[in-house]
Amino acid sequence: MESTLTGPILYLLIAWGIVTAVFLVLLIWRSLLESHEDDQIFLDSAQDHMAKEQRELVSKINTLSRPIMTSGIAAGGLLLVIAGLWLYEGLKHF
Repeated sequence: MESTLTGPILYLLIAWGIVTAVFLVLLIWRSLLESHEDDQIFLDSAQDHMAKEQRELVSKINTLSRPIMTSGIAAGGLLLVIAGLWLYEGLKHF
């Protein structure tokens, strides 16, 4: 019985693993940034540097949303393609 994890399916699995790892790293990074974000902060004029830090933090979090969505969609799409190829190969040899 020959293995179905050869050729294109193997390469797609490797690519899926890499894309999924990137997706998970981005999610963890955003979670770490969000843990430093304050929901409510009361500042006077002497604490403008804290307000600036919070604005920069929110900006970093917002810039991560597009790469997270893109890598998540890519990982899901690759998984669907892998499943389709695996089923096709299985039905072809049936």
